[in-house]
Amino acid sequence: MTAYDQKDELRTYLQQGRDAMLWKLDGLSEYDVRRPLVPTGTNLLGLVKHLVGVESGWFGATFGRPFRHLPWIDDEDAEPNADMWATAAESRSQIVDLYRQVQAHSDATIDALELDAIGSVPWWGPERRTVTLHKVLVHMVAETHRHAGHADIVRELVDGEVGRRGPGDNLPEGDQAWWSEYRDQLETVARGFDGEGDTTAS
Repeated sequence: MTAYDQKDELRTYLQQGRDAMLWKLDGLSEYDVRRPLVPTGTNLLGLVKHLVGVESGWFGATFGRPFRHLPWIDDEDAEPNADMWATAAESRSQIVDLYRQVQAHSDATIDALELDAIGSVPWWGPERRTVTLHKVLVHMVAETHRHAGHADIVRELVDGEVGRRGPGDNLPEGDQAWWSEYRDQLETVARGFDGEGDTTAS
């Protein structure tokens, strides 16, 4: 595989993760995209906002191509975890537009540099700061898909909607009754597991 093919392949996987993050917001109210549904507060719009900061750092600052000032990251008085939720002053359209802007900025960096181009990660120690574009692309594919997985679970908790690229596109076919029976089966096995591989029906 040529270096160009490797770059193209990595960009394809990165874009799939980006697209998945945004479609998880589709059809939801302002409340539902912001709802904290686990004890650590994870929410859909916050995940998108977080990835704005992540991409701006990895493809921007790392290669001397700064994106723009992001107060929740750059300001010294920013609240802890401020990148993981949208404030009342930050609309969904603003966050989504910013995510698209940072993607375009990142893509320009990817276009401009070879995979072996050297960057420097400002927030890492000197002994490990030096990276290549290839390493950053691999890191961002992993990072984006990790958060897309979080978004999968959060969206299901909001309204039951699931799927990789669209509703139900990578799941077995089944109506609500089938999924309820399936879940009950898993619950029975989990409750009856004795630690040795045997189960007892409850």
